[in-house]
Amino acid sequence: MIPADEPPKRRGRGKARPKAPPPPPPFIVPVVPAWAQPRGAVERIEDAALMAGAALHSLDQVVRAEPEWAGVWRQRLALSCAVSAVKLAGRQEGEAELRDAWCLRKPGDDPGPAGNIYGVWKRLPARAPALSTKALQEIAALLSIRWSEALASLPGWLDDLVQAGRPAPFVATALLTRLHAERPDAELLGWWCADMALAQVLRWPVAVPLLMAERHGPAFRSIGGRGRVRPGEPAFERAVLTAMSLGAAEACRQAADVSRRAEKLKTVTPLLRAKGAGDVLRLLLEEDAVSGTLTTPKLTRWATRRLFERLSELGAVRELSGRSTFRLYGL
Repeated sequence: MIPADEPPKRRGRGKARPKAPPPPPPFIVPVVPAWAQPRGAVERIEDAALMAGAALHSLDQVVRAEPEWAGVWRQRLALSCAVSAVKLAGRQEGEAELRDAWCLRKPGDDPGPAGNIYGVWKRLPARAPALSTKALQEIAALLSIRWSEALASLPGWLDDLVQAGRPAPFVATALLTRLHAERPDAELLGWWCADMALAQVLRWPVAVPLLMAERHGPAFRSIGGRGRVRPGEPAFERAVLTAMSLGAAEACRQAADVSRRAEKLKTVTPLLRAKGAGDVLRLLLEEDAVSGTLTTPKLTRWATRRLFERLSELGAVRELSGRSTFRLYGL
């Protein structure tokens, strides 16, 4: 007989299995405050710096959260920067042409001048935020920029600015300004390095493609709307700080959009029957575009096509090329 003060023992073959913890809630992307998003010309550098700091604070939260869709988000930003960089280089290729130049190439193929520019900005979030002479030589070659002693001095310049304890926005602007004074023909490389400098000072794990996308935007309109602010001019530092606030706000908006699309992909995942679908889903969370003819150890080209058709029917992916033949898919 069981004593009255003892609870009855559970009968069964073993202990009850603990319940699996509930999945964490989706990351809520912060919104840059409205007052930190310039709606016109910013006349005082103090105001531009305050706005840049507030906007970068919101962006910093996204970077440090490292959500599962951070890869595709950074690659979308890289594409936006590449479009602006191509324009600065005097070319006309847009998003569709850059995607084609990159995704249609075969291993070992040269993607062409525009494709190389795109590749440079794709590299930005794929490496630790530190400048080295070897990396800069590779980037300069891809951008068709002549190597010189001034470019070799970039890592030292950045170290000096960091050691001086200057805030991240001013480190990036100072690096841009000095490089332009030494090598005005290397502006493309300067914007690439400015994003790297921001990431290094803010101690981000990787850089976020940010500033180049704003080069042709409203931040660089002259006060009064007459002409454009160019590197080396007195108003350039203020314009770069304004571009940071606009770029960070746009990056947060894109993060919110990618987050919604990634959540949709997660909700339809249990409905997929294709074995090996996980490899494709991981690529969709890492890359801007995935080839519709992708093959993996578990998926044939035909199986991949069927998987993308199913994902399209469920509203989880978009066809990005607009073609009926060689298709590209992404969130």
